Amino acid sequence: MTSHSELLHRHAVPAAPSPAQGLLGQFGVSMAYARGEEIYAQEEEADLVYQVTSGCVRTTRLMSDGRRQIGSFYYPGDVFGLEQGGEHRFSAEALSDSVVQVAKRKAAVLAAGQDAFDRFMAQALMTELERTQDHLLLLGRKTACERVATFLLEAADRAGGTRIDLPMGRQDMADYLGLTIETVSRMVTQLQTGGVVDFPCCRQFIVRNRAALQRMSE
Repeated sequence: MTSHSELLHRHAVPAAPSPAQGLLGQFGVSMAYARGEEIYAQEEEADLVYQVTSGCVRTTRLMSDGRRQIGSFYYPGDVFGLEQGGEHRFSAEALSDSVVQVAKRKAAVLAAGQDAFDRFMAQALMTELERTQDHLLLLGRKTACERVATFLLEAADRAGGTRIDLPMGRQDMADYLGLTIETVSRMVTQLQTGGVVDFPCCRQFIVRNRAALQRMSE
């Protein structure tokens, strides 16, 4: 098995530390991952902290029967890989060509100080908790149409525009939303027929009626 030190050396890319990048930007190592490349495996030792600099990362868990559940998608600025125990419950892969800041927890504490690291971790954990609560609400209480509308609305809000490029395909959407790919496709068709959104291609959509998309997500 390749050690964390070997991985850091193999993937490290030149990057000047900058306070604007936050704690990991100052004390971590900038690592490049190709699309589809594994960042860490399910049940692997969790002694590193990660923050996306560019691209997109997904976390997934493989069930015993072969089914896959996507835990979350992480974008620039997002911290991931946080675990209470000593192992990762999910695996993480680069959904697109990505650069990730990586730091060993002990090294970050020594470099930044315990108080600064604790504040950084507290903020990251609160953000992760909010993300998890939103995902639970989506899976537990929303209809298929509401789930897809919520997903597209969040993507539009994140991009800050009306023409949005998606780093993930329909299967990733389905595995995140707890739906089949056929159901996701039907809901997308329904939204297009209603003039709410338009999909020029499978990984890009245009918001035609934001107010309607908002209503359908609630």
